[in-house]
Amino acid sequence: MMKKFLLVVCGSFVGVFLALMVFMIMGIVMSIAMVGLGSSAGSGSASVQKNSILHIELSDEITERGGSGEVSMLSMVQGGGIPSTSSLATLRAAIAEAKDNDKIRGIYLECNGALASPATREALRKSLSDFKRSGKFIYAYGYEGYSQGDYYLATVADSIFINPEGSVDVHGMASATPYFKKLLDNVGVEMQVIRVGTFKSAVEPYMLEHMSDANRLQQEVYMGNIWHAMVDSMATSRKIKAEALNQLVSDSVVAVVEPANLVKLHLVDRIAYRTDMENALKRASDIKEDDDLRLVTPDDLAPDVEQPASGDHIAVLFAEGEIDGSGAGIDTEKMCEEIRSLQKDDNVKGLVLRVNSPGGSAFGSEQMWKALDDFKRSGKHFAVSMGDYAASGGYYISSGAERIFAERTTITGSIGIFGMIPAYESAINNKLGVNIETVKTNEHADMGMMGRRLTDPQREAFQQMVNRGYDLFTRRCAEGRRVTQDSIKHIAEGRVWDGVSALQRGLVDEFGGIDDAVKWVAKQAGLKEGKYKTQNYPALTQDWRQMLAMLASQQYEAQLKGEMGILYEYHKALMQILGRDHLLCIMEPVDLRQ
Repeated sequence: MMKKFLLVVCGSFVGVFLALMVFMIMGIVMSIAMVGLGSSAGSGSASVQKNSILHIELSDEITERGGSGEVSMLSMVQGGGIPSTSSLATLRAAIAEAKDNDKIRGIYLECNGALASPATREALRKSLSDFKRSGKFIYAYGYEGYSQGDYYLATVADSIFINPEGSVDVHGMASATPYFKKLLDNVGVEMQVIRVGTFKSAVEPYMLEHMSDANRLQQEVYMGNIWHAMVDSMATSRKIKAEALNQLVSDSVVAVVEPANLVKLHLVDRIAYRTDMENALKRASDIKEDDDLRLVTPDDLAPDVEQPASGDHIAVLFAEGEIDGSGAGIDTEKMCEEIRSLQKDDNVKGLVLRVNSPGGSAFGSEQMWKALDDFKRSGKHFAVSMGDYAASGGYYISSGAERIFAERTTITGSIGIFGMIPAYESAINNKLGVNIETVKTNEHADMGMMGRRLTDPQREAFQQMVNRGYDLFTRRCAEGRRVTQDSIKHIAEGRVWDGVSALQRGLVDEFGGIDDAVKWVAKQAGLKEGKYKTQNYPALTQDWRQMLAMLASQQYEAQLKGEMGILYEYHKALMQILGRDHLLCIMEPVDLRQ
C-alpha cells in the first residue's frame, strides 16, 4: 500500500508539468479576458425600467468580495467560463439601492442552494429586513425546494412559494470530525503535540481516537446557540413559536413533508409552478400577464463597491483566510505594509478591519497586531467587523480594536496556541526499510531531523515556547479589551464561542456588521453622517502567474484524487500534518456552510 502511495504521488508530478505546458498559452488568454470582464462587471450602469424587480439568485457560494475567491482556471477551460460566486458586499449594496430606487417594486429571491455560513446569511438577512421597511415586497421561490440556509433567508419574505414537487430541508446543525490517530499509528507517524488550552481542539484528531469531553461541550454550546438564533429568526418571521418549529425539526424529517402539509404548518405560503410564480411577480409589480418581467441583477443595480474613493474616506481592510497559511489567505507581510500605508495616507480617516479567519501563524498574528496598534497610536480610529469566523489568530488580530462588532452567529474566541511536530522515523525505518545514521556535533543538532522524536528536554523547551506564546496572546487580548489577563485566561483555554456568548463575556462589544462598524469609526473621526465614503482594501488583483501556479496545483490535485480514490483524503490529511511544524493559533472550524 505504501509503495503504491509513493508511486502515485511521484507519477502525479509528471501530470503537473504537462498541465503547465498545455494550459500556459490558454492561461494567459484567460487572464486577459478576465481583465476585460473585470472592467465591465459591477458597474451599476445598467438602465432600470419602471416596475422592475431585483432578482437575487441564491445558487453560488457567497463570499465577502466577489473577486477575492480563488479562480479555478481548470474549471474555466472545462466549463467555458469563470466560476461564479456572489459577493456579500454587492448583494447588500444592491438591496440598499433597491430600497431607495423608485423604479424597483420588490425583490425576488430564487433559492437554488447557495453556499454560505450562518453569519454571512445573517448579514444578508438583516439587509433584506431593512429593505422591507420601504413597504416593497419580497417573494421567495424554491423551484426544487429550499436548503436549510436558503430557507433561513427566505423566511424574511412576505410570501414563500414552493414547487408542487419541492421540499423544505430544515434539519438542525451537526458537525463531523475525522480522527486520524489509528491511521497515524498504522503508518508509523507520531504527532508530538505541544499546546496550551484544554479546549484547543485543532490538535485532537492527531492525538486522540475519540472526541474529548471539552471539545464536545464547546461544539454543543456554540452550535446550539447558533441554531437557536436561526430558529428564533425563522419562527418570528413565520409567526409561529420557536419551540414548535424546533420540535417539528426534532420529531420529523421535514424534507419529506409534502408541500400541501408545509402550507398547513405555515412553513410556506403557496404552491406554484414556475409560470405561476412569474405571474405572481407580474401582478406584484403591475406588469401585464403577456409582458415580460423586468428583472435586474445585483450587479446591474449595485454601485461598484470596489471603485476607489477620492478624498477623505474610511478604509475597510479585508482579512480573509488562514494567517500565513498555504494558498489563498492572509499574507501578513503584505497586510502589514497595507496597514502602514493606510496609516500614512491623510485621506484615510479611520479603519474597519473585516476579519473572516480561523487563525493561523502565531508569529504572523503578532506582526499584524503590532501594525494595527501603530495605526491606532497614530491617532486614527480602528474597529473590527467579524464575519463567519474570527477565531484564535483571527481574534488575536482583532483584540486591539477600539470596538468589536460581530453577528450573533459569528464564531470567535479560541484563544490558545499549539505546535505539532511529526515524528515519522518509525515509518521510514519499519515501513520503508530505510535505516538513518546520524553524525552530530552537539546534543540537539539533529532535533526534528528526518522525523526524529523529541527528547524530554527538547519537548520541555518547546512547551516553554508555547507557554510564552500563550502568555503574549492573552496579554494582547487583555490590553485590547481593557481587562486583567487572568480574566482573559478564565475564558480562553482555546475555547470557541458563538457571538452571543462572546458578547456576554466581553470578547466583543455589540452585534452588527460592516456598516455598523464604519458608522462608529466615522463618528469617532468626526465625519458627518451620510457624508463620508468608504474604500475596500487591499485592491482586488489577479496575477496571471499566480493563476498558472493555481492551475498546476488544481490539476495535480484532480489527478491525484482520481488515481488514489479513497486514499486521497488520507494523503491530504497526512500532508497537512507533516506541514505543520510551527506555532499556531488556529481553530479548525467545522463547515457550517449550507
